[in-house]
Amino acid sequence: MPKSKVRKKTDYTISTANRTPVKVKAGPSGVVYMSVMFGLMLLGLLWLVVNYLAADDEHYGAEGKFLHWMNELGPWNFLIGFSLMVAGLLMTMRWR
Repeated sequence: MPKSKVRKKTDYTISTANRTPVKVKAGPSGVVYMSVMFGLMLLGLLWLVVNYLAADDEHYGAEGKFLHWMNELGPWNFLIGFSLMVAGLLMTMRWR
């Protein structure tokens, strides 16, 4: 029986220079960055808590009271509160 021919291998070689890890020359995050990050998360949480206080028309959100403007926002308060918290959480991805 005749022998089958051996196929030539391709001359493709993986460059070892591309496989070496690269060190990032960035230090830890600054105090201001961490303060803003945690501040946004806490501000969003505080906004939602105050929203529940302002939702009560008799005490804080009634006409002429100091949280009347927040009561008029209605469901937009949830968007504002959660947006602040999500912005703070997105900042955690760049935190070192």
